[in-house]
Amino acid sequence: MFRRSIYKTPAQLRSMVEPGLITAAALDAVRPLIRAGVSTLELDAAANALILSRGAESNFQLVRGYRHTICVSVNEEVVHGIPGSRVLEPGDIVSVDCGAQYQGWNGDSAITVVVPDPERPDLVARREELSRVTEGSLWAGIAALATADHLGQVGATIQAYIEAQGPSEVSGETYGILREYVGHGIGRKMHEAPSVFNYRTPDDGAEIKPGLAVAIEPMITAGGEATFVEDDDWTVSTVDGSDGSHWEHSVAVHEGGIWVLTAADGGAAGLARFGVTPAPLA
Repeated sequence: MFRRSIYKTPAQLRSMVEPGLITAAALDAVRPLIRAGVSTLELDAAANALILSRGAESNFQLVRGYRHTICVSVNEEVVHGIPGSRVLEPGDIVSVDCGAQYQGWNGDSAITVVVPDPERPDLVARREELSRVTEGSLWAGIAALATADHLGQVGATIQAYIEAQGPSEVSGETYGILREYVGHGIGRKMHEAPSVFNYRTPDDGAEIKPGLAVAIEPMITAGGEATFVEDDDWTVSTVDGSDGSHWEHSVAVHEGGIWVLTAADGGAAGLARFGVTPAPLA
């Protein structure tokens, strides 16, 4: 049986730059709108308008049964939240996942933002800390991609980073890592092989070498790791009601190094603290 290679040619990787930048721009358009009084459907409309203005299409809308441009997950919702009439409130922690397809190639990225709440600074601090740890683990995993031999080392690095943070400085809770939902390869489809776990596994995983393109996406909770799918058949929420956070980037591995496709600077700012300098795709 023929099995398609998970590794792409240099030309194919270069074709993934624009959809990555469009995805990043869509999230940039959404970020300032994440504030109290704004509905999640308004966030969806802003992302869709940006993607269409760049001559691309939402790859989320290409998923069977899903008709929105983004996923918006609030508070105990970790991933796959559906945009709708829900209005954001002060103190909400909001994760937005977005992707664009351009000329047959895909980008995929996610951010988490906490809505300001001057009257509940402790709540905001706790949720901002969760987001900070999640984003830090993402960049630790991307940095590992630059030197590791197999993807299993990336997952181990993400888990080690989270464990090194210890219990939350604000709440005292330990952080949980979702097990059922992981990162993935990306290219002609938004979700391709191989899987990219956010935790240690006995399997070494796929070999990291030029041509690999993956979406790394830690999904972290402020409590337990157990989740369930809401009645809408999409939204994934924590069983214990603890907050969730989701950060993601699409990354290419090439002869010159790594390049974060969904960051305008290729990941330079996020990788600096780990001593890694991204190399543009030639």
